[in-house]
Amino acid sequence: MPGKSVEVLTADPADTSTLQDGGATCPATGTERLLAEVLAGVVRVEQVPADSHFFNDLGADSLVMAQFCARVRKRADLPTVSMKDIYRHPTIRSLATALAEAAPIPAPSPAPAAQVPAPAQTPTDAGAPTEAAARVEVPASAATRRYIVCGTLQFLIFLGYSCLAAFGAVAGYEWISGGSGLLDSYLRSVLAAGAGFLGLCTLPILAKWTLIGRWKAREIPVWSMGYLRFWVVKTLIRTSPLRLFAGSPLYVLYLRALGARIGKGVTFLSRTIPVCTDLLTIKEGTLICKDVLISGYRAHAGLIQTGPVTLGTNVLVSEHTVIDIETSMGDGSQLGHASSLHTGQVVPAGERRHGSPAQPTEVDYRRVAPADCSTSKRAVYCVLQLLNILVVYLPLAMGGASVLLTEIPQLHALVNPEPASFTSAAFYADALAASLVVFIGSLLAGLLVVSTVPRLLNRAIKPGKVYPLYGFHYGIHRAIALLTNRKFFTTLFGDSSGIVHYLRYLGYDLSRIEQTGSNFGTMVKHESPYLSSVGSKTMVADGLSIMNADFSSTSFCVSRTSIGPRNFLGNNIAYPSQGRTGDNCLLATKVMVPIDGPVREGVGLLGSPSFEIPRTVMRDNQFSHLETGDELRRRLAAKNKHNAATAGLFLLVRWTHVFVITLLTMAAVDLQPAIGAPAFALASVLTLAFTVVFFALFERAVTGFKPQKPLYCSIYEPSFWRHERFWKMASSDHLQIFNGTPFKNTVWRLLGARIGKRVFDDGCSMPERTLVTIGDDSTLNANTVIQCHSQEDGAFKSDRSALGARSTLGVGAFVHYGVTIGDGVLLAPDSFLMKGEEIPPNAQWGGNPAREMPDSKTRLETRHGHNPAHAAPARGN
Repeated sequence: MPGKSVEVLTADPADTSTLQDGGATCPATGTERLLAEVLAGVVRVEQVPADSHFFNDLGADSLVMAQFCARVRKRADLPTVSMKDIYRHPTIRSLATALAEAAPIPAPSPAPAAQVPAPAQTPTDAGAPTEAAARVEVPASAATRRYIVCGTLQFLIFLGYSCLAAFGAVAGYEWISGGSGLLDSYLRSVLAAGAGFLGLCTLPILAKWTLIGRWKAREIPVWSMGYLRFWVVKTLIRTSPLRLFAGSPLYVLYLRALGARIGKGVTFLSRTIPVCTDLLTIKEGTLICKDVLISGYRAHAGLIQTGPVTLGTNVLVSEHTVIDIETSMGDGSQLGHASSLHTGQVVPAGERRHGSPAQPTEVDYRRVAPADCSTSKRAVYCVLQLLNILVVYLPLAMGGASVLLTEIPQLHALVNPEPASFTSAAFYADALAASLVVFIGSLLAGLLVVSTVPRLLNRAIKPGKVYPLYGFHYGIHRAIALLTNRKFFTTLFGDSSGIVHYLRYLGYDLSRIEQTGSNFGTMVKHESPYLSSVGSKTMVADGLSIMNADFSSTSFCVSRTSIGPRNFLGNNIAYPSQGRTGDNCLLATKVMVPIDGPVREGVGLLGSPSFEIPRTVMRDNQFSHLETGDELRRRLAAKNKHNAATAGLFLLVRWTHVFVITLLTMAAVDLQPAIGAPAFALASVLTLAFTVVFFALFERAVTGFKPQKPLYCSIYEPSFWRHERFWKMASSDHLQIFNGTPFKNTVWRLLGARIGKRVFDDGCSMPERTLVTIGDDSTLNANTVIQCHSQEDGAFKSDRSALGARSTLGVGAFVHYGVTIGDGVLLAPDSFLMKGEEIPPNAQWGGNPAREMPDSKTRLETRHGHNPAHAAPARGN
């Protein structure tokens, strides 16, 4: 193997004795010999010593060993090997011994009924087929017609909603403008804002009870009329303004109005609103932390499956967890961060679980003592929140604009131009000036606010002190988190040297930071920047969430979160304040950071629950000479220039987008006297269409309108800088509106992804679209990621990934680069499929890292001989 010489040994294959040569041992048993033969073929040597370390002695890496695992799985004479086995047993001898001793993987077993409440058993609709019932296959042409009809109706519903919103906005603006004075205009603004807010909040509730009634455990074929009703309700629920009240008692009241059975004293901090609320039971005193996915449904093989979730009294569900349907947690139980409950799993009363899928643990995740938080305190907090919204923010937003336009003649002339003025040059000059003022003014004002207001507010919060929820200090804490987590700025400064200065500007403690040019990605968030510390020469990929605050259902406490020096953190990591990692660690993507045991140093951590792996491998060390001395200074200077040009291009593209939207808005104002409110509805539709085409055009232009190619390079090479520029231009916020519609596939194709027919995408993310291939009738659940790149310290790697036809990625699943997934595969929720893995057709995999799950209780069985996406709709749909 390049860069590493491996001693070649020869022996009689039939000999089972141990051979010694220079301290190395040849394989002794039959299993050892077979495994050694496979590995020798992968690393391209004649023979592999039985006691040679895969990574330290043979110079292998995770990609090479993933290929080894794939080849072993194809051998009928060898047991299945996973990447977790490889890391735990990194020699042929230890691996063969472990495989011989391994017992079958036990399936999650429910606790006795006396110890834990069983999941609520909700019957299916009368006449609706059960999961075991036979399904009638629908021809592809009929399935395509249903796909097209559903998409057409979804577009018409969106158009109708846009018209309704336009009529409401125009009527409110005209009524406010008719005020006789400042006080009258303010009072009208309060009434108009209150009516609009009430309408937006009650519409999802009315739609849910009208179109669905009570949610029941059932299956709904996608693209059917039943699915159309599901999509309407889901979209309205998750776009309601009340989702911004996560962590407030108002949020719990909203869920109750939607049918959820929620007891007293429940605190719900996650902004992802449950959809099938009638199937959700949460008892008194339970805490659900932020970034928890608990929807009450999942998509699988062309079906929406709904099912119950039951959480007992005083349950703790920690950050970044996924709870699948048909699960339950008993009274006083806990689920740790970065964990998941798969279908059928039950946490007995008083017990603790962590990992994906969850397994028993002795770690106590309760870190905060309770405090006095009475019902009256919660009620007062709700009233103050509503008054703040209805009396201050919304009236200023609505009435303030009306007053400015009335009192300032220049602004009045700008939005009330002469007839047909949008054909004149002055019209475009006015739009240009207005967009520049709005864009640059917002940019400068935002930078000023994020540095000043939160610093003043932070003086009221003392680290280590326990505060009750829903009081003055709780409001201050939420305001600090809201003001300092501005995605626009982290996107602007991320993946460049500028992010270090911006985070320091916010209040991060970065000590004597060593600039790498890629210290942080574009997605990093926190709860308090003033309690966030990152050591020197640490590099962080995207998706870091620094957990500075611990909660109970009645209290919270903030504390410092420190990440050691010379670390590398992969994607989508939640780092708690009690994290037990020190210097020179590698934290792999989606790793569960340990909060118990000794401080880990000089090692890598992978998985949930995490286990140790090598800190680095030989392949990535070949770029180490570029990371020191004059060579680093020269290349870093060149990278900074390239990144600065990228940031300038980013601002130019975003301002151009604002300018065109300003033009569309002014044109709607100009046309409103002639055609009325539909002018604004048309402007909103055109704005969405323009946004999609505009960002797709610039994203493709950055790559020269060519598909991206696999890369293996240093972060100090121009090919990586161009990839960073692509990330900066690849805006995906607007894609969320297309989730669950056929239009999402159209947009993906426009962006260069190879998407098959009738793919169902409920919220997937693909950073490198042109490196992704997805087969016909595949199902992508919410918060899934297909990421075709990886960075480890100064080395960057990217490659293609392919998902076969009729396959399913579970909620929150993460697929790395160089992956091949066969037809009909199921990847369980919250799984992490490592780079280079190959899953054979019709297999069920899951876990973090993912491995084969032959005894899985997920009930997502592979159906042979038909296409589930073409299944006949359940009766009543």
